[in-house]
Amino acid sequence: MSLRLSTVILPVRPWHEGGRDQWERAERLGFHTAYTYDHLTWRTFRDGPWYAAVPTLTAAAAVTDRLRLGTLVTSPNFRHPVTLAKDLMTLDDVSGGRITLGIGAGGNGFDAVALGQEEWSPRERADRFAEFVPLLDRLLTESSLTHHGTFYSAVEARSIPGCVQRPRLPFAVAATGPRGVKLAASHGQAWVTAGDPKVFEGTPEQSLEALRVQVGKLEKALAEIGRESDTIEKVLLTGFTPERSTMLESVDAFVDFAGRHRELGFTEIVIHAPIPDSDFAADENVFERIATEALAQLGA
Repeated sequence: MSLRLSTVILPVRPWHEGGRDQWERAERLGFHTAYTYDHLTWRTFRDGPWYAAVPTLTAAAAVTDRLRLGTLVTSPNFRHPVTLAKDLMTLDDVSGGRITLGIGAGGNGFDAVALGQEEWSPRERADRFAEFVPLLDRLLTESSLTHHGTFYSAVEARSIPGCVQRPRLPFAVAATGPRGVKLAASHGQAWVTAGDPKVFEGTPEQSLEALRVQVGKLEKALAEIGRESDTIEKVLLTGFTPERSTMLESVDAFVDFAGRHRELGFTEIVIHAPIPDSDFAADENVFERIATEALAQLGA
């Protein structure tokens, strides 16, 4: 698989005050996919503007033609498979079949309790994710479904006419634990990681080794079900590994970073669109040069 370059556009800008421009620019710069986070709010942005993912992607679909669009990632924290399936089917229609669902188990924080529930334990989070993904898969591929699960149920839920992309839009499953990696192997068209939190403050070499281990776990899970490694995209969400403060300083720095991770088997690298005065601050000119020049330098 050739290396692809994608971006994440955090939904912090009003649509008519720069929000729309970012999505149009992402297409103009030639990114493969532009994702957004599917949170109710997030970390240091909690007390500032933060817009919803599904309406944002719908608007982005209306002002772009070629750019793939997606979430990175959606989680069960405040989603239900039945209503999410209907939103996704509609998004896929509006975009003409350009939607990818990034999906993960979710984490702690505001999203985890915003609906008034108690924060789930790691075990319950994994249990819910293991039920959520297969049910969502069925909801997007079957026209009518009744299912009674431990956490999620569907009663004569309709998905007509289904997705534009057949048999359904692709899933990019974010996972590093054994149960999540098995879900990625069995249900994902892509697997997503942001690295290993244990070495976010470590060295680049430690991060590379941790990622090598993660890729190995995915390949083992694929082999166990008889699936070839090259049938699933391997996506690295950047901005959290030890190189986060240097990789966007120059085109050469990014090419070096991307080349080392391509050698591990990654087929898509995702960089954040710059946000001034935040953890994702970066030079806009360098960002645009990376988008337009880096892949050529990598021979991708």
